[in-house]
Amino acid sequence: MLVWTPATQRLPPMFQLYGNILETIGNTPIVKISKLAPPGVNLFVKLEAFNPMGSIKDRLALGVIEDAERSGKLRPGQTVVEATSGNTGIGLAMVCAQKGYPLVLTMAENFSIERRKMMRFLGAKVVLTPADQMGTGMLAKARELAETHGWFLCRQFENEANANVHARTTAPEILGSFQGQRLDYWVTGFGTGGTLKGVSRVLKEERPETQVVVCEPDNSPILGSGVAQERAPDGSPSVSHPSFRPHLMQGWSPDFIPKLAEDVVNAGLIDAIIPVKGADALRCARDLAQKEGIFTGISGGATFAGALQVCGQAPEGSTVLCMLPDTGERYLSTPLFEDVSSEMTAEEIEISRSTPSFRFDVVPASGPETDASAIPATDAARSFVARTISDKEQPVVMFALEWCEFCWSVRKLFAKCGIDYHSVDIDSADLKRDDWGGQIRAALIEHTNFKTIPQIFVGGEFIGGCTDLFDAFRQGQVQQLMREKSIRFDEQVSLDPYDLLPTWLHPRP
Repeated sequence: MLVWTPATQRLPPMFQLYGNILETIGNTPIVKISKLAPPGVNLFVKLEAFNPMGSIKDRLALGVIEDAERSGKLRPGQTVVEATSGNTGIGLAMVCAQKGYPLVLTMAENFSIERRKMMRFLGAKVVLTPADQMGTGMLAKARELAETHGWFLCRQFENEANANVHARTTAPEILGSFQGQRLDYWVTGFGTGGTLKGVSRVLKEERPETQVVVCEPDNSPILGSGVAQERAPDGSPSVSHPSFRPHLMQGWSPDFIPKLAEDVVNAGLIDAIIPVKGADALRCARDLAQKEGIFTGISGGATFAGALQVCGQAPEGSTVLCMLPDTGERYLSTPLFEDVSSEMTAEEIEISRSTPSFRFDVVPASGPETDASAIPATDAARSFVARTISDKEQPVVMFALEWCEFCWSVRKLFAKCGIDYHSVDIDSADLKRDDWGGQIRAALIEHTNFKTIPQIFVGGEFIGGCTDLFDAFRQGQVQQLMREKSIRFDEQVSLDPYDLLPTWLHPRP
């Protein structure tokens, strides 16, 4: 249960023993900004990336699921479904994995790839919706799936459990940290409106002097427009908001005003709304990383940009707290990392050349070679190789090493083409006894006169290694051989297999 108490704060979290991962949610640190804060103002950030799945939405996920369990809306084993831009889905995937609920998530296709991969890695199913249908499209898909299959729909944008969990946890954590100290401004963005509603109502009750400042994209001012959101009877949006425009801040400001956010507006709890430029969001996220060592995403950079605007107008001696909702790892495939190279820069190459060893432009000294053929081929190994490559039930065979990058690139090609294959991993633990894997390799070399790994066979015919397979695939020879051998594969797949190699294995220009 997410309940803040003074007792839980006396023992540092790293020294506590937890019954499961869900007990680690919350109690995130508040850190002072030293280099980026203007003089005369105390600027703090609350680092929600310290939640186990890296974002503030872990709180939402646990709060919504446990509320549904208590009310009986969610039955044991029932499938959970929700629309998400990523962080809520990742949090729900963690919670559902721990509690044993199947999870289906709907997400617009334009959100970052790493988010959907994380959700799938945690066991969730991810159903993509067209980007041009925006947030309302993925919401509609989630509702449709829930109604059709009888699944539990979280309804994070209208669900009071979302706001309540922040009233019970996030707000008391803030109050506890600033007890006996000034707290003049609390700055946040909004996604679902849960953090905004839950924290603002507690702050206005306990610290009425604290001003609540909400940030939103300058090119998509749906809160600042003053235009009401059209809604269905259940409170969900019926159409996109007319002031919405596409923006950079994933997880911030969907194409509608969430019911929870509208409640805060109607209650008069917001003291100021600040528009933030996308370029400022990117700059601030990078500045936080490179000047403060704080790793946050675009939405965190955007909120911080808004907090800096507040600091610029705040009286001397003011204290400002800014919410940083997640980690920067959610944004590797977004414009935030567009200028970050995966290869060495010119400056890094010069650093490499400043000393003589371990450089790509220097031929390495030759060393002793391992001769795989030094291990004798036995009759048993020869028989095994012959049986394996002539097996009509499994005509595609690869002799591989478990952690070889070339072998994994071949596996990727087979997976993309839907090719069923048998992999003999000669370095696996199962083949170590009596050096059986070495005997197989020796018999294989004797059979093919080919020393490198992997070695691939199709219908008993030796194709060669990784690049041999890739070249034959490029020329259509593999596909033709598969047809001749009546081996099923996806003939619609069109790709350059060399793109499946890790970057460091690509030929250098």
